[in-house]
Amino acid sequence: MPRYKLTIEYDGTPFAGWQIQANLPTVQGVLAAAVAGFSGETAHVSGAGRTDAGVHATGQVAHIQLTRDWRPDQVRDAMTAHLRPHPVAVVAVEKVADDFDARFSATKRHYVYRIINRRPDLSLERDRAWRVPQKLDAAAMHEGAQRLLGKHDFTTFRAAECQAASPDKTLDQLDVSRLGDEIRVETSARSFLHHQVRSMVGSLIRVGEGRWSPDDLADALAAADRRRCGPMAPACGLYLAAVSYG
Repeated sequence: MPRYKLTIEYDGTPFAGWQIQANLPTVQGVLAAAVAGFSGETAHVSGAGRTDAGVHATGQVAHIQLTRDWRPDQVRDAMTAHLRPHPVAVVAVEKVADDFDARFSATKRHYVYRIINRRPDLSLERDRAWRVPQKLDAAAMHEGAQRLLGKHDFTTFRAAECQAASPDKTLDQLDVSRLGDEIRVETSARSFLHHQVRSMVGSLIRVGEGRWSPDDLADALAAADRRRCGPMAPACGLYLAAVSYG
């Protein structure tokens, strides 16, 4: 049976997250309904990452397996038609080997967190970025972020309900940059703990405000204590930007 890799973007605002939940709108749910709508098959849509309610994606990856041998462009266009009017788009489809798994074959996940650093409220960017009114020092945030790179016990930045077997993760990238009013936090790792990115961003805000030094952030990490974490950043600014394979 042919297996297809789907590259997906979505606005997470109206959804209760990626994973199917009873009586709640989810990204996985509308994708599964779209597959059934064009193929008549009940296929499991297996994603590379389970984004939370309100989290967006520009490069989520999933796979499906179907009985009929469809062309990739047929799958893409048929799913596009059946996804309307949901804010979800399948932007690319390709056939893959039977052993490809969107989650377990992934070698790295890339996230972007968007902060709009201005006093006026957001209009066009509402629900798509976090507005922080107080002036932030992006250079200090970047300096602090480098203290978190490498393999560490990330308990400080781990949600209480996280189901990961270990708090140890290897953070490959955590860069902070500013362009005008927008501050972008870009991060990459093979995998992340539940709420790790949003927790790190919330703590970086304290560095940007001048309330913490970069050393304070390193001390919070070393404490391996959730109580040492800054306030968790809201879901609206977080994007699953891409997933790497091979």
